[in-house]
Amino acid sequence: MNKKTQARNIVAALEKTYPDAICSLAYVKPHELLIATRLAAQCTDARVNIVTRTLYKVYPTLEAFAEASVDDVTDIVRPCGLGPTKARDIVAMSKMLVEEYGGVVPDTVEELLKLPGVGRKTANLVVGDIYHKPAVVCDTHCIRITNLMGLTDSKNALIVERQLREILDPEKSNDFCHRLVLHGRAVCVARSPKCDQCCVRGFCTYGKADDKKKKRAG
Repeated sequence: MNKKTQARNIVAALEKTYPDAICSLAYVKPHELLIATRLAAQCTDARVNIVTRTLYKVYPTLEAFAEASVDDVTDIVRPCGLGPTKARDIVAMSKMLVEEYGGVVPDTVEELLKLPGVGRKTANLVVGDIYHKPAVVCDTHCIRITNLMGLTDSKNALIVERQLREILDPEKSNDFCHRLVLHGRAVCVARSPKCDQCCVRGFCTYGKADDKKKKRAG
């Protein structure tokens, strides 16, 4: 089985198991997803969603963020960790969006990467979720699980992104990444993957190896 066929089978299995492939970060406006994703670095999405409920009430528009005091933003986002750094990036990116992009969040990875605090993971998420363009969001779940599956063979996010772009249906790539997050939390957990409960076990390199071990042991 070549990797494109393997990827197609895995995508189909995940679609059946996780029909609702949605981002777990709460947002309404495009810039809110950008900000929430910045806050999510080294923080859980659940905590970010709690913090942003207050944050978006205090700063209801992109212009409000652009005019905000970094110290005031820091006080609100502190529970997400790295408060001063994240607050500085949020205010700086908001100013840049207002002053250089007319208040419109860019729709390409290349332009998004010019914004303070925005990396490829954030840029791909925005391009995929806001503009519904093909995107590959290489977060820790994506890198770890696709390595186990045998779809990728690197810990480097950019390399993994390139490898996945070569084998995934572009129209399904963004949802595939969302489903990997759900699968990583429910079944393919980092410390002890639950291979016996896995919907992609028959197409997964790690899962098939686990099967062989159990057969030998039995």
